Amino acid sequence: MSKINKGLLTSNTDLWATPQDFFDQQNALHGPFTLDVCADAENAKCVTYFDKEADGLKQVWTGKCWMNPPYGREIGKWMKKAYESAGNGTIVVCLVPARTDTRWWHDYAIKGQITFIKGRLKFGGSKNSAPFPSAVVIFS
Repeated sequence: MSKINKGLLTSNTDLWATPQDFFDQQNALHGPFTLDVCADAENAKCVTYFDKEADGLKQVWTGKCWMNPPYGREIGKWMKKAYESAGNGTIVVCLVPARTDTRWWHDYAIKGQITFIKGRLKFGGSKNSAPFPSAVVIFS
């Protein structure tokens, strides 16, 4: 079992790999995406992506960006970066947990276009649904 799938079953990780079919739907609606701002070689959804070493938080985001950030304590930094990048003409489509009670949600997510996802996604090829609801937040 891969680290991502093991994490999905035990919640020992804040990395939740985007389901390919869900990404394809979002890419058809809002893309084509040119940059995956938070990925690695195994789960990147775009040819151009920032991995952990490149640290997408330190990079300039341009074009149409896909973002599925780590869902841990750092998520607020990613949402802030997405919001601020949109102020420079970038479009950022964010797949995030629908945590409407959090500071980052109220500071940033509500400033975007929010679509709540019906049902629960199955991340990273997992057979089990995520233990939380998700939303797409678009900053443009």
